[in-house]
Amino acid sequence: MKKIIIINGPNLNLLGKREPELYGSESFTEFLKKLKMKRPFSNMDIIYYQNNSEGKIIDILHSVGFQSNGILLNAGAYTHTSIGIADAIKSISTPVIEVHITNIHSRESFRKKSFLSSVCKGTIFGFGLKSYELGIISFCL
Repeated sequence: MKKIIIINGPNLNLLGKREPELYGSESFTEFLKKLKMKRPFSNMDIIYYQNNSEGKIIDILHSVGFQSNGILLNAGAYTHTSIGIADAIKSISTPVIEVHITNIHSRESFRKKSFLSSVCKGTIFGFGLKSYELGIISFCL
C-alpha cells in the first residue's frame, strides 16, 4: 500500500472560509474525505498534517521523509520565504511535490518566487484542490 503524506502550511486550515473566491468554499477535511473514497486513492494510506509554524513543518518533513512514498507540500507563504523548509526537503529521501491551489504566477509578484521548487520533484498549481489529486496521481506513474 502506498503511503502518501500531505502537509499544508500557514492559513490553509481556513480553507472553505478564507478568501473563497480564490480558494473555494470547501474545507480541506471535506475535500480529503471525498478524495480518500475515490479510486485509486481508496487503496492508499493518505496521512494529513497542517501546521502554521515553519519549524513544525520542518519537524514533520524530518519525521515522515524517510518512510513514505511521496509528500505533497503546500507550504503557503513559506514557499516564498523559507530556506529552512527547502533545506529540510533536500535532507530527506522521500520525493516532494510542491502544491498550490491557485496559480501563483497570476498573483502578487512576491508569490512568483519559490524557494522550494528547485528542491522538489515537481510543482503543481492553479487547479484548485484538484492540484492535490494530480500530485498523488504523479506518485503512481
